[in-house]
Amino acid sequence: MLIEQIIIGKLNKEFNPTILKIKNESFMHNVPMDSETHFKIVIVSDKFKNIPDIERHKLIYKILSIEMNKIHALSIYAFDIDQYNNKPIIIDSPNCANT
Repeated sequence: MLIEQIIIGKLNKEFNPTILKIKNESFMHNVPMDSETHFKIVIVSDKFKNIPDIERHKLIYKILSIEMNKIHALSIYAFDIDQYNNKPIIIDSPNCANT
């Protein structure tokens, strides 16, 4: 199974998100074609209400602990619905300097 599909399944199961966007950004880096090494996640869930950003990231890393052994980089944007509705800034990832 593809790493991206595993990530989607685990995050859906754990956080029941209202929004979940996962982008495989590996193509922007100096890796073989069809790699799954660099991802960006935008996730919106009521489970993040009143939880600091760093704790949200820790929860996601814990859920994805096995997959993190295969992933080189993970960019996380985790919001509760109120934060997301206030139009947060989600930064575009830069291309790798080695491409």
